[in-house]
Amino acid sequence: MDETAELSCPDNDMMNPALTLATQVSAILVLSHVFQIFLKPLGQPAPLAQILAGFVLGPSGLSRSQSIHIFFFQDFAVDFYESMALYCRISIMFLIGLEMDIPFLMRNLRPASIIACGGCLMCTIFASTISFFVYEETGSRGSRFTLALVITVILANTASPIVFRLAADLKFATSDIGRLAISSSLIGDMYTVFILVIISGEKNKRTVNGWALMAFFSLLLLVGIIIFTSYLVNWLNRRNRNEKNLQAVEVMLLCSVILVAAMTLETMGFSSIIACFLMGSTFPRGGKSARTLLAILTYTVHNFIFPIYFGYTGFKADTRYINELKRLAIVLMVIVLSIGGKIFGTLAACYYLKTPLNEGVLLAFLMNMKGHVDILTLTTAMQNRVINSAVFYNLMVSAVVISSILSAALIGVLVRREKDMIGIKHIPMEYHSPDKELKLLACVHSSHPVNSMVRLIVSLRGSDNVPISPYLMHLVELPEQIKRSSSLYEQEEDELSEDEDDGKNDAVEINETVDMFIEETKMMIHQAKIVAPFTTMYQDVCHFAGDKRTSFIVLPFHKHQRIDGKFENGKEGIRITNQKVLRHAKCSVAILVDRGHTTTGTQAAGSESLQQIATLFFGGPDDREALGFSKRLSTHHHTSLTVIRFLPTSAKDPNGGIDVSHKEDDVFVTIQDQDTEVAEADNSALANFYHRYVTSGKVRFVEKYVDNGVQTGMILRDMAETYSMFVVGKGGRGDSLLTTGISDWEECPELGVVGDFLASSEFDTSGSVLVVQQHR
Repeated sequence: MDETAELSCPDNDMMNPALTLATQVSAILVLSHVFQIFLKPLGQPAPLAQILAGFVLGPSGLSRSQSIHIFFFQDFAVDFYESMALYCRISIMFLIGLEMDIPFLMRNLRPASIIACGGCLMCTIFASTISFFVYEETGSRGSRFTLALVITVILANTASPIVFRLAADLKFATSDIGRLAISSSLIGDMYTVFILVIISGEKNKRTVNGWALMAFFSLLLLVGIIIFTSYLVNWLNRRNRNEKNLQAVEVMLLCSVILVAAMTLETMGFSSIIACFLMGSTFPRGGKSARTLLAILTYTVHNFIFPIYFGYTGFKADTRYINELKRLAIVLMVIVLSIGGKIFGTLAACYYLKTPLNEGVLLAFLMNMKGHVDILTLTTAMQNRVINSAVFYNLMVSAVVISSILSAALIGVLVRREKDMIGIKHIPMEYHSPDKELKLLACVHSSHPVNSMVRLIVSLRGSDNVPISPYLMHLVELPEQIKRSSSLYEQEEDELSEDEDDGKNDAVEINETVDMFIEETKMMIHQAKIVAPFTTMYQDVCHFAGDKRTSFIVLPFHKHQRIDGKFENGKEGIRITNQKVLRHAKCSVAILVDRGHTTTGTQAAGSESLQQIATLFFGGPDDREALGFSKRLSTHHHTSLTVIRFLPTSAKDPNGGIDVSHKEDDVFVTIQDQDTEVAEADNSALANFYHRYVTSGKVRFVEKYVDNGVQTGMILRDMAETYSMFVVGKGGRGDSLLTTGISDWEECPELGVVGDFLASSEFDTSGSVLVVQQHR
């Protein structure tokens, strides 16, 4: 092999690094997919397969062969590998910042910090106790203090990219525990990056004042880049107002700005890991720039950069150095103390925060994922000749990789075993507190109902800006004759193909409407897109809602209103999709009959006008769900909510129940003492709602007494033009005298009796209708 190298033509030397790098990347991608085929059925995550692929390809596996080792580990290839790792880190950390749920991080900064600090503190103590022993046994030379700092990083580091990818791959990234783990890992990264900066400074030998000056200039550069990027993004959004996405040149411009800023910080002696995360987290979220950049980065990072980066971590491990008992003992000691420190520290923090034990154990193993700042720290220390022991370097890299493999495998087992803990926990709106975060999925098939859907989302935020995570999904029909073999639901931003015209014009209008509302309300609305035939579209909607753990799905009515106010039938496939989602969804579902008057929005935000909304209550679980949904609407400062309860005339008997009087409004509530469980649940829900919202003056309460459905219909006709929206339950109340005979026929059973009546042609001039079905 050496003779071959000597005979190689010098003109071809420049091709060797590219050939070596391309071969390594291709081999890692192929091997990781092979491992994933066998590991995925066992519930193991993709990062485990990718780290194993690199481990098998590296000097611990196939590269034990002399010919393979010479090919992969040529001297000139090392710099190319490190440059590749740097570009991967920049892309990954920027994407994590771009996708990070910053409002959740700010709301949970205290628990995330406590969990991160608990593990880091315990690992730092362990590192200080073993550093002298490791220094002596590995024959290290140089500063003992620096070596202790390196061991601290190895034990304390949590690889946020691996945690981020693990949580996404195991389908709990949107759960509270998943978001808490990602937040804690990022805080842990900040701690280890700070230590990395100290280690990097050992080479430059700067004074304290010199470091302070460089840190000031670095911070100034970062702030300047963030401000410049904000102005650049806003200009690009305005420049491409009528386009679906940015042009390729503009995307390259944005990426170049981020890359130049990161490389400048690296040149100044500071790691760009946290800076790239901050640039991503402060990147303007609304508009085409964020949408386009997120699409490109999501596809590229998840399909190529993550496997390469994780594979390269495993590729660096060389277990051939573990050829003595004492070296094996050092590796095992580091692994045990790393896992033990994270377990003890994290469980202590969780005990303080009163977090359940099973969640604490899962968090502890997530916090033990390695292969990010620790590998970078070891490489930096060796390149700067702060550490000169190859034995120490290779033993520590092996410990990092083996610890990550063990933790990833255990996490897969824990997630599979604790699937009930981190699975979908649907809380009906009936019991959902208006102060808690609401995850909502609103679907549209075209641009017509988007304005009303977005206004409904904005009104659910309430006046106190309570947490809300809304998703707006564009449903595009894929004709059966070109149906693909696999189902397709992807983020809206993933659909970048310019030669695909399905829903393209609608997509531009939808994006413009959403961008306008984001700019005016400062509330992020996430977008998604489904391209599927109507026969299977409901599956993608339900799967997406499950992955995002939404509490509520809002579907558009299959008819749309014409200019003259009449309803026009849409595609029958839309109606079939609605019916199937109502049957199969794992959360509550509503159908919005849009007449263009839906609740509050940005217009109301700038005026003093009130939107009149009526919640109709006849009884049953669906009506209780509609009542629970109305709690969120009542908190908006430009919404006037009236709850109208329909009761049989016989309920006027004063001996039939308990009367609660509200003297200011002269409103009487009669709580009927009935034997049925449904009636008791109705009475309890209304009593709680009354005492919390009606007595405080936030909501008006009215009772209507009727003998049959005919009288109910007459009352609804009288109030048709009074309210801009009616909220009513689909049914679930059984055969009720209050609704029997309300109309001659039922055209749309998916709306229920009352909803179908309100959506009929008799109510062309009335408000929109939201028909709610509780998940049962």
